Amino acid sequence: MHSIFQQLYEKYHQDVFQFLFYMVKSRETAEDLMQEVYIKVMKNYEKFEGKSSERTWLYSIARNTAIDYYRKQRNWKQRLSFNFEWGRDSIKDDQPLPEEVALLNDDIKSVYKSLEKCTIDQKTVLILRYVQDLSIVETAEILNWTVSKVKTTQHRALKALKASYVFEEHGEEGQNDEKINTAGK
Repeated sequence: MHSIFQQLYEKYHQDVFQFLFYMVKSRETAEDLMQEVYIKVMKNYEKFEGKSSERTWLYSIARNTAIDYYRKQRNWKQRLSFNFEWGRDSIKDDQPLPEEVALLNDDIKSVYKSLEKCTIDQKTVLILRYVQDLSIVETAEILNWTVSKVKTTQHRALKALKASYVFEEHGEEGQNDEKINTAGK
């Protein structure tokens, strides 16, 4: 079990950590949740049936752990907003972080800020698909959804992002926030 755990850790740790970081917007919280994820992995690896890839299984555990974290929080719905403090949070990695890239490119930064307008499901799909570069099928397996639901959620999320981005570009931010927030509900 030790060697299997070590292999999983080496292969997927950075990706799963980055996913959790995007979900909770706090390095410390993401580190705590990573520990919970790996405790669950160690306890449940023997139950893993191999119906999906280990990567998909890990992302499912990470997503459920993040959702459990929010459920435990008082006023958890308010905490789901995507509020990056661009200069404060940092992760050690060889590749530039999305927030570092965003600082270099105002358009990308606007897109990241526009994620605030998405529901948690929409945000999750966008992170899995475009940040973690997972396929629609892998995303569906992680979320335990149909491929069709992933495609629909992705479409609605992109539509909400586009609408939010256009509003910000033209100085109309805030006028239609309620309409954007309900997209896909």
